[in-house]
Amino acid sequence: MAESFLTANWPAPNHIKAITTTRNGGQSIAPYDSLNLGDHVGDDPVLVTSNRQILIKNAYLPSEPLWLKQTHSINAIDANQWQPEVEADAIMSNSPNIVCAVMTADCLPVLITDRTGSQVAAVHAGWRGLQAGIIENTLAKFKAPPSEIMVWLGPAIGPRAFEVGPEVRAAFLAVDPLAESVFVSTHADRYLADIYQLARRRLTARGITAIYGGDYCTFGEKQRFFSFRRDGVTGRMATLIWIEAE
Repeated sequence: MAESFLTANWPAPNHIKAITTTRNGGQSIAPYDSLNLGDHVGDDPVLVTSNRQILIKNAYLPSEPLWLKQTHSINAIDANQWQPEVEADAIMSNSPNIVCAVMTADCLPVLITDRTGSQVAAVHAGWRGLQAGIIENTLAKFKAPPSEIMVWLGPAIGPRAFEVGPEVRAAFLAVDPLAESVFVSTHADRYLADIYQLARRRLTARGITAIYGGDYCTFGEKQRFFSFRRDGVTGRMATLIWIEAE
C-alpha cells in the first residue's frame, strides 16, 4: 500500500510531531482519489469526513486538527482564537495535543517550532501570502529568538513546474530586489519561480538558518501528491504539527 503520510525530516525535539499527508490511503474517488482532506473542493462530504477520521487514526493524532478557511491572507491566529470556518492562513499553539493544520495542493506548507519545542505553527504559503508576509506574521508570534527557531518546508510545486507571469515576479522584487535570481526566464513574459527559495529568503532575512525540507514537487509526483496546477479539480493534502503531551 502506498504511503499515506510523510514525517518531517528535521531535528525537532522528540515531543514535536510533524507530518504531511499524501493523496494515498483514503476513500475518495477520482478526481479526488483518495485521501482528500479538503471539504471545499467538491468532493463528497461523507468521504471527506471519513478521510479525516482515517488520518486521525493512522497518524495517531491526539485531537481533531484545527482546520482553517484559507484565503491566501496574512492572517496568523493563535489556537485559542480558533473556531469553525475561521479565515486564516497560519495557526500557532503552545499547548499540548493541539493539532495545527494547513491544506495544500501546490502551495507551500511551512512548519515552525523552537529548539525547546514550546511553540509550534503551521503556515499556508501560497505565492500571494508568501509575498505579502504570512511567514513574518507567524514568526512574530514566537517568543524564541531567530537563532532558536527551526522550519520545515513541506511538499509544494517545484522550481521546474511553477511558471508565473511578470506581475508575480514584480511583486516579489518590490519587497526583495535580490530575489531576481529566484526567477528564471522561459519565454516572453514567463518565468519559472522557486517557491522554496523565496521562502528561504524570507526566513534568512529574519536570522533563521535552521531550514529543512523543500525536497518535493507536487506537480511532478502525480502518484503521491495532489496538484491544482496540474489537474485543476483535485483534492488537498494536510500538513500538521503538534506538541505531544509528555
